[in-house]
Amino acid sequence: MTRIFFCLRIKTLLLSCWAALSVFAPAAALYAQAPSATLTQISSDPFTVGPGQHATQVEPHMLANGSTLVAAFQTGRIVNGGGTAIGWATSTDGGSTWAHGFLPGLTTGNGGGPYNAASDPAVAFDAKHGVWIIASLPISNTTTTAAVVVSRSTDGGFTWDNPVNVGPKVSSSDKNWIVCDSTSTSPFYGNCYVEWDNPATGDGILMSTSSDGGLTWGAAKATANHAAGIGGQPLVQPNGTVIVPIETVGMSAFSSTNGGATWSAPVSVANIQSHTDAGGIRSSPLPSAAVDGAGTVWVVWQDCRFRANCSANDLVYSKSTDGLHWTKVTRVPIDATTSTVDHFIPGIGIDPATSGATARVALHYYFYSQSSCTTTTCRLGVGYISSHNGGATWNPPLRLAGPMQLAWLPNSQNGLMVGDYIATAFNNGVPHGVFAVAAAKSGTMFNEAMFTAQSLNVPEAGAELSSAGDRPLHKLSDVIKKERPEKGTVPPSKRAKRSSK
Repeated sequence: MTRIFFCLRIKTLLLSCWAALSVFAPAAALYAQAPSATLTQISSDPFTVGPGQHATQVEPHMLANGSTLVAAFQTGRIVNGGGTAIGWATSTDGGSTWAHGFLPGLTTGNGGGPYNAASDPAVAFDAKHGVWIIASLPISNTTTTAAVVVSRSTDGGFTWDNPVNVGPKVSSSDKNWIVCDSTSTSPFYGNCYVEWDNPATGDGILMSTSSDGGLTWGAAKATANHAAGIGGQPLVQPNGTVIVPIETVGMSAFSSTNGGATWSAPVSVANIQSHTDAGGIRSSPLPSAAVDGAGTVWVVWQDCRFRANCSANDLVYSKSTDGLHWTKVTRVPIDATTSTVDHFIPGIGIDPATSGATARVALHYYFYSQSSCTTTTCRLGVGYISSHNGGATWNPPLRLAGPMQLAWLPNSQNGLMVGDYIATAFNNGVPHGVFAVAAAKSGTMFNEAMFTAQSLNVPEAGAELSSAGDRPLHKLSDVIKKERPEKGTVPPSKRAKRSSK
């Protein structure tokens, strides 16, 4: 076990309220009364080795347990896929101070690792075995690799083991995620589940299970119908049922009720109507998912169905108590449907001490104030919105960062990049996000690092927004049906940019 971390000299930025209040009209007055938010930098890219684009950090995920927050992210983004290293950052005081470092034994860029790059980090905590786990995709230019690897920490997220292989060796894999069952009364308490897809079989969905804190992993298992999909995010209900929202031919979900011994065929959540975000930024309607304290699963994605002519994306969601039956698609009312604002790359978090009609929900997301912008004129921001009553109403949104110019972002094979997802987690009732914030380049060096916002909350009083009167642009079927794509086929919703490492 190698102990590698750096105590970060905390850099804070105090952001004033949004000056361009007309952007979110007619909610401009609400923004004028919004409190300021303090941003804390939690990590940065210290590397210079090629072919990474330095200094860049993208694609964060974060999880909370008790007073501890652990985040992971790509560092030194490489155009053709992944990063020079996978960074981590850990706080034990509610996000005020952070230690950070880079996973050992993983990449050549960080020294000591066999892989050329790594991608798609996701964080889990196994309460039974007292271990934090970061799952990531290893990338090799010369040989086959394990489909997924996991790095373990048994000292609260400060020291990390060399990676453990998950799944068979393959030429490529994509979009992994991890979750652990940490409910002591669950019949599968201590199980951890990793999801990924195999591009060689048209993005065939695979799952693997560990019952010993991530030290060993079971055989990779397909869904009952060998479905294809991308971006699955497994969640565990208190009774041990695992539900995995995922993008297939639309937004779907599959599940396991027997601790990962078998996995169902996906059922439909909804179709997807997505606006292509301007300026060449990398984004897509991948799901972001969370579960409340009673086991209700939420899935959120970017979608344009409520906008005339599909002119911009809103953030929309559906909920389920069993993974089989899902509510109709509902819009998060960040802006009026007549606004020019485009919203994308959401990250949802739910306070695990709350549920149902009193669930406290928080969302971080990226946005453009003008949907019809160009690479030169687009201005990127980070937003935040919350609900204290399970989505019945929403508090006015806050702008946390930006405006950022797209020229400040590193490139990827699928466009300019902040990441395919963004992080939100609740720590002792307080919402926290981790997201990439960029500033102007210095010569050939970028200036994009990981930040979190302090002083966020989920207010229970004041002006509130409702989407109760929203109507979809097109009539959608509410009938829940099973999707059965043939094994080895590519779902029709797959886009050319679907190589998403």
